[in-house]
Amino acid sequence: MADKPASGAKRFWKLASMTAEVGGRFAQSKMQELVQKKEAAEQLRKEMLDKNSEVIAKTLGELKGAVMKVGQMASITTDILPESLADALKILQKEAPPVDFSVIREQVESELGDTIVHLFSSFDEEAYAAASIGQVHRAQLHDGRDVVVKVQYPGVDKALASDLRHLKMSLKASGLLKIDPQSLDELFAELKARLEEELDYTKEAQNIEFFYQHYKDNELLIVPRFIPERSSARVLTLEHEAGDNLAEVQERNYSQETINQLGNLILETLAEQIFVLGVLHADPNPANFACREDGRLIVYDYGCVKRLLPEVVSAYADMLRSALRHDYTEVEASLIRLGARNLAGEPVPTAYYREWRDLFAEPFLAEEGYNFATTDIHLRAAKKVPQLLANYLSSFKPPAEIAFLDRTIGGHYGNLRAMGATCQVKQITDAFVINSNER
Repeated sequence: MADKPASGAKRFWKLASMTAEVGGRFAQSKMQELVQKKEAAEQLRKEMLDKNSEVIAKTLGELKGAVMKVGQMASITTDILPESLADALKILQKEAPPVDFSVIREQVESELGDTIVHLFSSFDEEAYAAASIGQVHRAQLHDGRDVVVKVQYPGVDKALASDLRHLKMSLKASGLLKIDPQSLDELFAELKARLEEELDYTKEAQNIEFFYQHYKDNELLIVPRFIPERSSARVLTLEHEAGDNLAEVQERNYSQETINQLGNLILETLAEQIFVLGVLHADPNPANFACREDGRLIVYDYGCVKRLLPEVVSAYADMLRSALRHDYTEVEASLIRLGARNLAGEPVPTAYYREWRDLFAEPFLAEEGYNFATTDIHLRAAKKVPQLLANYLSSFKPPAEIAFLDRTIGGHYGNLRAMGATCQVKQITDAFVINSNER
């Protein structure tokens, strides 16, 4: 059981100390590299990056809150952060230790204006799940309905701006970044906007209602009902919808047919949200999804929802269409529209685009379905990253507007791998993108 998350001056000094430590180690490493031979300098740099990665991941995990949430987001990608930091941050994907129940009780009663015993007929003191910015408890209403109560840790919202400012400063000082300062500022502005929404549970309630109304007639996709009279800006109560962890479908002896059906449902839902709704459930953490043996999918946690600009959706679709038909001039034009191609950098040859296209297009070309259980696209892509850094680092930049879109797609790639699903990627892409120019 963890104490109440650090706040105020304690939080400030912990983040400031982290910045000083990683910045000092980076500066010392740069000085040492000047007097070392190439191989020795490279080894020193690797040791520095590994140690700085370890310190950052450990500090973020201890602090919880916005900085831990950012660490969890970053841990699923290596396009912005080096492998050493991405690997170190993976520990943050594990469930965080819950805070003491007295902290939860005080927050619930303060937010809802009554005692827990009057608000609920029962309320489990043991956390059902614990995460970076809050934890969930099982409870029951006086009318007999089983519910889950999501409770935000005290002070997390007030610390957001300071947390992100210090984290950005630490990353700049650490020598770990692969992107220019302007792109980093844009990414952190996008992170701040999404996290501000995620920390306001009234906004999440609106998101839940939006998706509930959209999917209420869908027999396979379940959005839990929101309980407004037991909710506030920092407490969110929903009807409990039970299900199995996506990664455990093999262990629970789900049939391969059901696993494939669930995988296709995830992809169809993702494609519809991107290319039709333009509103994306943008937190692909597997803990936010559950399934049942009858093939139904339950989607939890609507705090991180990205509303996509029409021009972004259009450019994304055009990029996919162009890549599949080997039109690399249009691929580059789409990347420029997305803000991903930096024209001030080195020109990018067609062969470079073709190499990446041939790798990422594999699922879209599989006529009989793509087996995510055996895919190694992520491993082959990781091997190509050094080539990007060596030759074309200045040619590309991570556009803030599609950061959460890319994160969601990459996260679901991991979910489908964990499930061992074989999915009709080509048919779904044909339906929502290739044959739907009007979308």
